[in-house]
Amino acid sequence: MKAASNIFFLIIILLGFGNTVFAQPTNNTNEQLALQFYNNKEYDKAILYYEKLYDKAPHNYYEYYLTCLVKTDDLKKAEKTVKRQIKLNPTEVYLYVDLGEIYKSQKEDKKSEEQYLKAIKELPNDYTQIATLANAFKTVKLYDYAIQTFDKAAKMNSGLYPYYYEKADIYKEKGDLKTMINTYLDALEYKETEMVNVQNNLQNSLGYDDEKGGFGNPVLKQELQKRIQANPGKTIFSEFLIYIQMQQKDFEGAFTQSKAMDKRNKEDGYRLMELGKICASNEAYDVAEKCYNYVLAKGKDNYNYNQANIESTNALYDKIVKQRTYTSEDLKQLDEKLSTTINEFGLNQLTLPLVRKQANLHAYYLNDILKAIDLLTQAVDLPGIDKFMQAECKLDLGDVLLISGNIWDASLLYSQVEKAYKYDPVGQEAKFRNAKLSYYNGDFKWAKAQLDVLKGATSKLISNDAMDLSLLIGDAINVDTNVVPLQMFSSADLLILQNKIEPALARLDSINILFDSHSLADDIYYKKGIIFLKQNKLKEAIESFQRVVDVYGEEIFGDDALFKIAEIHQYNLNDTEKAKTTYQEMLTKYPASVYTVEARKRFRKLRGDLIN
Repeated sequence: MKAASNIFFLIIILLGFGNTVFAQPTNNTNEQLALQFYNNKEYDKAILYYEKLYDKAPHNYYEYYLTCLVKTDDLKKAEKTVKRQIKLNPTEVYLYVDLGEIYKSQKEDKKSEEQYLKAIKELPNDYTQIATLANAFKTVKLYDYAIQTFDKAAKMNSGLYPYYYEKADIYKEKGDLKTMINTYLDALEYKETEMVNVQNNLQNSLGYDDEKGGFGNPVLKQELQKRIQANPGKTIFSEFLIYIQMQQKDFEGAFTQSKAMDKRNKEDGYRLMELGKICASNEAYDVAEKCYNYVLAKGKDNYNYNQANIESTNALYDKIVKQRTYTSEDLKQLDEKLSTTINEFGLNQLTLPLVRKQANLHAYYLNDILKAIDLLTQAVDLPGIDKFMQAECKLDLGDVLLISGNIWDASLLYSQVEKAYKYDPVGQEAKFRNAKLSYYNGDFKWAKAQLDVLKGATSKLISNDAMDLSLLIGDAINVDTNVVPLQMFSSADLLILQNKIEPALARLDSINILFDSHSLADDIYYKKGIIFLKQNKLKEAIESFQRVVDVYGEEIFGDDALFKIAEIHQYNLNDTEKAKTTYQEMLTKYPASVYTVEARKRFRKLRGDLIN
């Protein structure tokens, strides 16, 4: 009997569990059906389920149920539902917005406004409630009430958190661009450490693509200038304006504004020094010179005087040499500037970089080899010189001696640096130059052996150059046992280095005439492109380089040739669009090229990005 009772008790328990198991899916099914109808916008069907679900769990199903009532035009029931919800949750002030919207739908505008104001009046000092109410107003496009919400919240916390970013977002939604900008500027005035946040938010809000978008928007500049004029002592707005001017590459404007700030704050020119560096890196050399000259005008007692003098000379050198649009008068002016600066500070560690530049100018542009040798010899013999700087000067001197025909003296200098700095990049560079010297001299097997070692150099540039020259030699001597074509080619290469253009061109043409089955065709077209470029025959240079790209694009000089074409368009022809397109082609066609990093940098610069 006792056993039977236990069994009966177990059955009751199982049945109880069974009822629970079978009851649960019914509730889930109702919820699933309700959501399916709701998503299909069949609100008349969904409401049948949500009414029961809401009665059981008002907090979970309020939004769904209210939407169904409004969509089916049962506004009276909707009103009662909202009022019931308010009684259940009196602190949820956003519910008054729901009630106000129902009154608005019933054309009772006065009652709806009362509910909106009541929501703001009863707003607790709680960030979640504040954000929820403002979002409720924003959702129904009641932007002014959303602004009032944040203003009320700021008063409640005594302005400790003014909600500038939240209000600016509302003004953006509203389409009030001017007020949005000023609200962000209010945030900056309130707390100057917010500069980066304000800049980022404004950039995101104003956009990136439109010509007048982003920091190019004239309203932003106008409002900044108004604030600067109204309160010139508030330098943060001048800082912001300078930042915008640099983003827009308005370096002249940035110079004017920076100069004014320097005078106002007695900054000793440090701001102009920084601006000068940015201008120089963006190839705005004229403005860079203005920056440095402004500092120089402060006199020799100024802390930045020496560096400004050096940087001013560097900017002039880069302007003339890198832009390749110089005249003989420009070269003379540069030489005088270099001499003046070096003489003012004397021959020392500070001026050695300028000495190297002046030697380079005389060797490769003014055709005064003896002057170049004299300058570099003085640099190498300078007491107390930094050992790595001395090694660089020795390499420069070796190059000049090579140009003058003193091959063995050049080799001696390269060997000294190679031996002294065997495991340093400068030592590897010396080894590479010695290998090239052997190549010029026709000792191809020895040159290739040294170049093969340099393939593992720590410097990627040296490694790639070594690999290219090794491949050139290997292809020529492996395909053809006759080394005469390669001897003629390497001697032409040396003639180019020595600036003996016509003999070099004649020798290259002779290879094609005398040897019709050689493997140097791509190399010859590339070298001829180099010669035409030196002669300023830009059309012929582009044609030669383009032939290398089109016919021999997979060979050694494919990427070199394409990079040269881009440089010609950028620096010689001032064709920005064509240069930009060619650099982009370079990135696509030769992603692993040693020129990739520089091509990407130049592409970005031509596109308008600021390069710091």
